[in-house]
Amino acid sequence: MLIILANANLPADLIINIEWLFMETLSILFVLVLLLSLVIQLWLSNRQTKAVSQNRGSVPVAFAEQITLQQHQKAADYTKAKLRVGKIELVYGAILLLIWTLGGGLNWIDTFIRTYAYGDIISGLAVFFGVMFISAIIDLPFTLYRTFKIEQRFGFNRMTAAQFIKDMIMQTILTLVLAIPLVGGILWLMEGVIEGASPFWWIYVWAVLLGFGLLISWIFPTFIAPLFNKFTALEDKALRERITTLMNRCGFTSNGIFVMDGSKRSSHGNAYFTGLGKNKRIVFFDTLLETLDDNEVEAVLAHELGHFKHHHVRKGLILNAVITLVGLAILAWLIKQDAFYQTLGVDHASTYMALILFSMVMPLFSIYLQPVMSFLSRKHEFEADDFAAEQSQPQTLITALVKLYRDNANTLTPDPLYSAFHDSHPPAPVRVAHLSAKIS
Repeated sequence: MLIILANANLPADLIINIEWLFMETLSILFVLVLLLSLVIQLWLSNRQTKAVSQNRGSVPVAFAEQITLQQHQKAADYTKAKLRVGKIELVYGAILLLIWTLGGGLNWIDTFIRTYAYGDIISGLAVFFGVMFISAIIDLPFTLYRTFKIEQRFGFNRMTAAQFIKDMIMQTILTLVLAIPLVGGILWLMEGVIEGASPFWWIYVWAVLLGFGLLISWIFPTFIAPLFNKFTALEDKALRERITTLMNRCGFTSNGIFVMDGSKRSSHGNAYFTGLGKNKRIVFFDTLLETLDDNEVEAVLAHELGHFKHHHVRKGLILNAVITLVGLAILAWLIKQDAFYQTLGVDHASTYMALILFSMVMPLFSIYLQPVMSFLSRKHEFEADDFAAEQSQPQTLITALVKLYRDNANTLTPDPLYSAFHDSHPPAPVRVAHLSAKIS
């Protein structure tokens, strides 16, 4: 648009005024998009709060024999407590985004770093991790409140202050070790793009991100996860043989069946398999094994193996790869648009600032993909449940799930629209009804 105006032989003052009006209009549009995203999320949260509150007084019939009214009400109160702090975070996050962008926060940090003239890559790393560090510090009160207030109040938190600090230090070190070379490599690939060089940098960056993701998936079980938790081989011989038989029957190979000391941080229970290729592991939280009997553990594992059998991990990797490629293609166009920077409060165009702005702003638009992603995830969960029902008894999986709903204080009465938008797993009543239909 600015090139067209320049070639139209208009007075300079008029061009400046039109350019200013154009930028102001784009900034207003950005604020409107931000407000729309905020309103939608707050509206959905209010629907969820209302649904949980209205059904707090009675346990749904399908769960009445296994979950007491007191346990049901605990789940309702736990859900509402998380929603309350979540709504505050949504408003806070929107205000913070405005401060970073239109408020000049990013521009101030960028100007400060540039005064030392370290070069674009070093400057980019300094700005990138400076923003990340400041954001982490600002978000820390919310993390502390969720851990030591909400989780503590409902009896889930088992983390000490010392463990919290240790985890935070370890996470910071690990992030720096992994992210500095990754971000530095990405910025190196992007260098010169403003001047028109490296037109296919976004494809190279995509390949790097894809390779990095696969590497992390491969090394996570044996190198990263043990930094935070202790993993011991499953000692129960009868259960181990039962699990091994199930895995052989499903054609699943792993390099071990492990128990993780999840109880040192939380009483929540879970099970998962992780890793790629021959580096896959079956992992049970110790809290899960304390809750479920052997039949139920087998049913839960059969569900997890259902994800393997239906290639859900592979499909997820492919889908994420496609979305990442499309996102980088959009960034490759935006990075050359002066309006992209100026609309969002940044005076100096640079590759690293484009990357930071894009990562901050894109969630406002990708949020509309969330229902689609949730739908696909729930579809995969149904497929895994179907597989588990074939490998074990549907009633056994139902019993195991209800115990997990009870012990993890999952609400049994979510709002359908909120659930469709946010939940990666089917709502408890829908999931149990689906499995109950398979009982012969």
